[in-house]
Amino acid sequence: MKNENCKVLADWDVIIIEDQVDNLEIASTILTFYGANVHIAYNGKEGLDLLRTVKPRFILCDLSMPVMDGWEFIDVVKKDRELSEIPVIALTAHSFSEFRTRAIMSGFHNFMTKPFTIQSFTRDLLKLLPDVPELNSIKSNASHELSY
Repeated sequence: MKNENCKVLADWDVIIIEDQVDNLEIASTILTFYGANVHIAYNGKEGLDLLRTVKPRFILCDLSMPVMDGWEFIDVVKKDRELSEIPVIALTAHSFSEFRTRAIMSGFHNFMTKPFTIQSFTRDLLKLLPDVPELNSIKSNASHELSY
């Protein structure tokens, strides 16, 4: 793969809110590889603090975390007019359909199941954000470039 083709997310700010280091490293590494500026928080409270200074294209947010979990985080975000339009993807190890339904009903843009692999993370991210114009363009024009 040519290096210039790897930077399809160049200069995108993305926030990852995740307390599990392994999942955080995979997501951060992949997004950074594609050019994103990754900002990390280890719980929802830190994620809200980041939102005071960073306007991300999207947020990946674990549901089960200490201090403030993903459910509390999305509740605060969706009540704030300035933040409510930012796509937030729920991350969880639970693949039960009721978790997905609850996440969508709570205001998450979509739902991603952990653990990730390099291949599944990229593929799933493209599927989960089809209405973000830049990712839709990437998916239709260059999805073959988004593989490791």
